[in-house]
Amino acid sequence: MSHREPHAATEPRTGAVMGMRGCETAAECRSDRPGHRLHAMQERLAVTTASKWVDAIVVGVDEHGFATVAELGDADEDRDQVGGNVRRVWHHDAFEGALAPGEPVAIHALYGVLARGRQRFSVADA
Repeated sequence: MSHREPHAATEPRTGAVMGMRGCETAAECRSDRPGHRLHAMQERLAVTTASKWVDAIVVGVDEHGFATVAELGDADEDRDQVGGNVRRVWHHDAFEGALAPGEPVAIHALYGVLARGRQRFSVADA
């Protein structure tokens, strides 16, 4: 029987460390990691699990690709009130400049997809 060495403990890498590692430019990036290119399977799974979309409002977005969104209240509450969680997400291409504070978006709770109208972005929690 062979002896196996334990794997080194891993630490979650978020923010700038997670971001551009191994990528030259956003336009040329071919990575399927969260926050980079939206993988076709990721998009299909998000579409088929429609009950997992959470409505939100963009609170802020910066040029480094970080966006802060506030989830809207539960269905039992007034849907026009911001009352849910505040999340910070990241996208490699800074959402192609498509997000602005105050805009409505939806975040998929399972598959890391942010929707703005017909646009879809892969996002990583930051």
